[in-house]
Amino acid sequence: MEEVRNQKSEIRRAPGKSFQDLIVWQKAHQFVLEVYKITKDFPKEELFGLTSQFRRAAVSIAANISEGFRKNGKMDKVRFYNFSQGSLEECKYYLILSNDLSYPISDKLVDLSEEVSKLLDGYIKSIKRNAISKAPDF
Repeated sequence: MEEVRNQKSEIRRAPGKSFQDLIVWQKAHQFVLEVYKITKDFPKEELFGLTSQFRRAAVSIAANISEGFRKNGKMDKVRFYNFSQGSLEECKYYLILSNDLSYPISDKLVDLSEEVSKLLDGYIKSIKRNAISKAPDF
């Protein structure tokens, strides 16, 4: 993704052309892949329980980022990114539960969850800030 300068000569990233250009989506996708990798080693009796729920919630994070990317209204975008935050929090609980049940959890998965959380928070704040600063003067 290219960089552009704004009126204050600050370097900013050019707007993405696809949700795949978003770093937050890229990290969320890595998180999904890691969840699938880890949960394949969960006990077979968890296939329709924890494994399924964990995977569903993880996929929801990246899917809502993807869907929100194409929404026109800034607050509509924020709503979908907030759905992603909710799914991420659900996954954080599944990490705790998996650990408490002595199922395999990698440090990479925990680190990715924190990274996605920080990126989502920053992305939402940026959208809200831009929505306010670009509001028409009446």
